[in-house]
Amino acid sequence: MKSLEELKAIRDKARSSVDLRTGDALTRVVVGMATCGIAAGARPVMLQFIEEINKRGLKDVTVSQTGCIGMCRLEPMVEIYEQDKEKVTYVKVQPEMVARIVAEHIVNGQVVTEFAIGAAE
Repeated sequence: MKSLEELKAIRDKARSSVDLRTGDALTRVVVGMATCGIAAGARPVMLQFIEEINKRGLKDVTVSQTGCIGMCRLEPMVEIYEQDKEKVTYVKVQPEMVARIVAEHIVNGQVVTEFAIGAAE
């Protein structure tokens, strides 16, 4: 670090990452990160959600993690909670699926039914 400006830039970058994972947002993305989820590849999925949401500049979305969601054979699992809507659970999520989930579901409000379990049309 050579200047106060560099330190402020580092702080701002860290703050934006923390803001994405905390707070009251209209949409919450929750990734199952118990042992079963991590073993199935949940960590890269969570990181891809964070990257995609940051890339799109979505301010009303948080990404967090939880323990076991309860259906280990369907991991990695991602639950999306939207204000005044029913929870949607995506199963066997891979990093390459994330951009589509963000674009279609989070941005445009259309559940990606082929990736979801028990999704209502």
